[in-house]
Order: sequence, then structure tokens, then C-alpha cells
Amino acid sequence: MPFVELGTVIAQIAIGITTYLVLTGGVPGQKLLTPPLVALLLVANLVPAIALLVLFGRRVAKGRARRSPVGGSGRLHVRLVGIFSLLASVPMLLVVIFASLLFQYGVSFWFSDHARGTLEGAAEVAKQSYAREEDRVSRNSVAMSGDLADALGRVSMDDPQFGYYLVSQLAQRELTEGMILRAQPGKEIASLALVNPYDREIGKFITTGMVDAVRTGKNSVVVESPNGIGALTKLPIGTDNYLYAARIDPTYGSQIQRARIVLRDYRDLLERSRKLQLQFNAALFIIALLIVAIAVWIALNVADRLVRPVGELVDAARRVTAGDLAARVTTPRTHDEVGTLANAFNRMTDRLEVQTGDLERRRALIEAVLSSVTAGVVSIDSERNVRLLNLSAQTLLSTGNMPVMGRKLLDIAPELDGMLERGELEGIVQLTSGAEPRTLAAKIVADEGGHVLTFDDITEQLLDQRRAAWSDVARRIAHEIKNPLTPIQLAAERLKRRYAKEITSDPATFVRLTETIVRQVGDLRRMVDEFSSFARMPKPVFREESLVDIARQALFLHEVAHPAISFDLQADDIAPNMVCDRRQLGQALTNVVKNAVEAIQQQEGGEEAGGDVTLALSQVGDIVRISVADSGIGLPADRGRLVEPYMTTRAGGTGLGLAIVKKIVEEHFGTMSFSDKAGGGTVVSMDFDTLLLGPLERSAAVECGNDPVPTELTRTGRA
Repeated sequence: MPFVELGTVIAQIAIGITTYLVLTGGVPGQKLLTPPLVALLLVANLVPAIALLVLFGRRVAKGRARRSPVGGSGRLHVRLVGIFSLLASVPMLLVVIFASLLFQYGVSFWFSDHARGTLEGAAEVAKQSYAREEDRVSRNSVAMSGDLADALGRVSMDDPQFGYYLVSQLAQRELTEGMILRAQPGKEIASLALVNPYDREIGKFITTGMVDAVRTGKNSVVVESPNGIGALTKLPIGTDNYLYAARIDPTYGSQIQRARIVLRDYRDLLERSRKLQLQFNAALFIIALLIVAIAVWIALNVADRLVRPVGELVDAARRVTAGDLAARVTTPRTHDEVGTLANAFNRMTDRLEVQTGDLERRRALIEAVLSSVTAGVVSIDSERNVRLLNLSAQTLLSTGNMPVMGRKLLDIAPELDGMLERGELEGIVQLTSGAEPRTLAAKIVADEGGHVLTFDDITEQLLDQRRAAWSDVARRIAHEIKNPLTPIQLAAERLKRRYAKEITSDPATFVRLTETIVRQVGDLRRMVDEFSSFARMPKPVFREESLVDIARQALFLHEVAHPAISFDLQADDIAPNMVCDRRQLGQALTNVVKNAVEAIQQQEGGEEAGGDVTLALSQVGDIVRISVADSGIGLPADRGRLVEPYMTTRAGGTGLGLAIVKKIVEEHFGTMSFSDKAGGGTVVSMDFDTLLLGPLERSAAVECGNDPVPTELTRTGRA
């Protein structure tokens, strides 16, 4: 169809150009075009124009069909446009041809060859008569100039006899006025002798152009004036002397004027007849196109009217498909087939709405239950595509705002998909889809056409179990090891003091061995102390302390011990004091800064390669954040286990430093997080809520006054 449309446009342009060349090929005033030729040009232009209108209507019809609720290719619209256009075009073309021929043959009757010949003959007679009169006046003027020249050779121009002679010359040659004039270049025309019985301004009829034509050698020049014909000729005596003679006759002038008017009217009438011929056929062309356009418009509206009830049914059916069972169609006024279908559709949707009401209520109840439980629930079909999941599942699987309905379970949680592959009905899986690894306890139940997976996040539960177990281990280790350490150390020191002088064979070795025993016992004692601290942290004593002083003291110890590392404290826009346990919070900051220093030391080049540690204090609203950033080696892949007891990434570490920090932060109702520093390194952040910590200072004061309310219960209740 695009090629058909393009071909039609090209044909219309070509025919239009051809028509223009045919109409403008003659000269103005030529005879009329033949009626068959004009009718042929009219039909040749009308057919492609009608085709373009129909093709345009087809495009409009297809566009309306696409925008209608029915949609589709709009075949009904296109067919109606074609039928209406055909019904309007065929008789309209016949009427246009008949009207064009009838009008043109009628006009041709009035402009037949006989009438045209008569008018042209009369015009030619008038033209010849006027030309003969001009020739006669010109010849008489030339002859008269010679006679006057002879007379001027005998008498002067001022002699009265010359005046009588001039009048007689005009009378003999049937001329009524004359003038002898002098026309010098660059000067005005001067009259020397004048015969002017009609008292006319003869000088205004003679121009310098006429004088120049005679001066250059022309015998005479015709001088036209109202009611007369004159001639200007050279007077063969003297220099720049000329003779003007004219015949003036009012009746004669009116006859000449009437001849001119007849000739002009004939030409105007012939030209108007040609224009009228073209205008009439152009009007037929426009009316024909208007009729076809009206037919196309009626076809489009009829198609819309026929399709409208069907479109309402289609739209209502789609709304029902989308779940809107309240969709209804307008009750038809007529009881035809479409009306019967509309009534049946409305009854069907009424029953569907009633039957699905209970299902909707049940589904709402199930969704409410699923959204309120903390366990994640995912329903999948036989192809393992997600059909349903609750909010807890979205949170545990870390899907965020990503659309998951209809996606494969393998793309969302490959660990759970692996359980289905292995045929396991329940188990423990490690989920790595989120920012931190999670441990889930999952169960799988088969249902009709798929499976339902339920899972709980037991990460914190396992972590608490491990902490409790390690606390018990630490307590037992501290109890079992700490008791024999003191006698061992005392015995080694006594051996050194008492027997160092008595050993003569190898005293240096004896001293070195006893010092090694004392030093290693000291290391074991410090390790046991860390175990004891982790196993049984003392209750915090909350007071209002200066957070900046605590941070400055934590940095000072390391600044002295590690001069190659740059330490920086940033404490802008923060409240001067915060309720906390100064000793425990200082211990926590010291441990975090110590880990930052050790991370820098583990880099290539060690501590001498340099590095920086930044301790920043900030406050947003009621939340105070303490962050420690270093330029060390960065976080390990399993960063989520850094706060577990005995989890360490360096040789010789006990793995209890961050575990103690985590416990202190939790005692202060805070949260602890790890992130990567831009450019390399680690950022450890600790957030504290001042609204929760504020009342703890008063609770501590009450407890010191023997109030029976324990601090632990107060903190728990506030939290």
C-alpha cells in the first residue's frame, strides 16, 4: 500500500503538470478548448485525486481502528470507506462528465466560428478605416510642409498673407488645425504659427519623443488626440522647424472610439469565456472531491457507530480479564443481536462477581497472614517461576524494587533452587544474594502445579549460639588456665633469683630460659584476661561524658606508638557530651583504632610505607556516628563474620577484639557496620541513639541509691 500511495501521488503530480501545460500552451484571447479535451482533463485529474482521498480515508480508518477498544487492522472501517467511496465516485464521475460537456457545448454555441468571424470582421473594418485615415493625414502633412516651405521662401512668417495661405492649405487637405513649431534640443517646444479653431492645447499632444523620431529621418509621426488624428513632419526650411496638422471631427472621433471599444469588448468577452470555461470545470472538480470526502467521512462515522458496541464489549472483556469483574456494558436501546450479546455479557459478569467474592476475601486473608509473618514464603509453579512471595521473602532475598513475579527461582535464590534440584524437603542454606551472607532454615512443600518454600533467617540465632558457646569456652579456659599460671610464674622468678648465681656451666642460657617462661606466662595471662573480658563484661556505668575527649585519648596512645602513621580526629557539629560508659567506649575505640593500625601494617612495606587513620564524630538529629577509616588492606570477603569470637584475619590474633567492641556497642543500644573506603581501606561505623541513652544516666543514679530497679531491665524496657 505505501507503493500504491506513492504511485498515486506521482500520477496526480504528472497529470497536474500536463494539464497546466495544455491550459497555458496558447496565447491570451485564443478560442475555447474543445469540450472533449476539457472533459478528459477533468476526469484525468479527478480520478487520482479521488484515489488519494480514498487512500487517506483508509489510513484514518486504520488509525481509528487501532485506537478503538476492538483494535486490529480495521478491515471493517476500510471496507466501508471503499464501498461508500465507490458508490459516490462512479455516479459522480458520470454527472461531472455530462455537466462539463453540456456547459461547454452551450458556451461554444455563443462563440461559434460565424459569430467569431462577424466580430472579427467588424473589428478589422474599424481597424483598417482608422489606419487609412492615419495614412491620409500623414501624406497630406508631408505635402503641406513642402508647400509651406515654398511660401516661406517668398514671404515671411509674420506676413498676413502667409496666415491666409496656411488656412487655405489646411482647408484644401480637409485638415482642421495646424501649427508650425520650433523644437530645439534641451529647450521647450515653441509655437511659430497656429491655426486652432477648437481652442485645444495642441502642445500637450506633441512630445519630444515624436520630435526625435522625425529628427532622426522619419517622414512623419502620428499624433493621436481625442476626436482626431494628427501628424508631425519636418518643415524643410530653417533648422528645428516642424509642422503639425490634424483632422478634428467629434463624430469621426466617436466612430473611431466605438471601433476600439468593440474590438476591446470582443477580446475581453473571449478571454472571460475561456476563464469561465476553466472556472466551471474547476468548480466541478472541487464539488466532486467534496462529495467523495463527505462519503468517506460518512463511511468512517458509520463504521464507528457499528464498531462502538462491539468495542464496548471488547473493552469490558479485557477489564474482566484484568480482574475488574464490575465491568459492564451500556444497556442497548435496541433488541438486535448486539443488544442480546450485551445483556448476556452483563449477566455473565454479575455471576462471576458473586462467585469470586468469597475467593477474593480468602485471598485477602491469606495475603494479610503472609505479610504479617516474619518467615519468608515463596510459591513457584512447575517451571520454577515465582508466582507469589511475601514482604519477608523480598527482604530476606534482598530483591529490593526489582520485579520478581514470573522470574525463575534460580535467578533470585540459586541456593533454594539447589534444594529442589537435590530433592531436599528441608535444610539449612547459606544465602549470598544480599550484601551480607545469611543462614536460612528452609522447608519445601509440594502443592498442585508447583511448590511452596518457607524459610526463616537464623543468622542472628546461630551467631548468638556461637557467642554463648564461646563465652562458656572462654570462661572455662580462663578458669582452668589462670590458676596454674601464677605458681608457674612465681616458680620461674624464684628459680631465676635463687639459682642464677649457682649455675656456672651456662648461666646465660638459664637466665634466658627463665625469662622466656616469665614472658610467655605474661602473654598467656593477657590472653586469659581477654577471654575473661569477653566471657563476663562488667555492667556499664552510664554517665554524661565528653565524646571528643574519649576519642582523643583513644588516638593518643597509638600516635605515640606509631609515629609513621597519620592520625586525624574530625569532630565538627557534634554535641559536646553523650551518655555512655567512658571506660567501655574508650576500650571499643582503642580496639577499632588498633585494628586499623594493624591493617596498615599488613600492607606491602608495612608501617614505614605510611598510612592514615581518621576518627570522625558526626551527628544527624538524635543519631551520633563514630567512624574509623583507615588506608589498610581492606575487608575480607566474609566480612559478616568479623565480629564473631575467635574470628581473625591476622596471625597471632585472638579474634576477640571486634567481638568485644560489638558487645560494647550493643550494650549502648547502638549498631555497628563495615564498609569499603574509597581508594582502598576500611570504614568501621558505630551509630548511637541519644534518645535511648539519655534516660540511662538517671537509671544508673537510681541504682547507685539502692533503688530496686536494675539498670539492665531499664535499658531493655527503654529499647
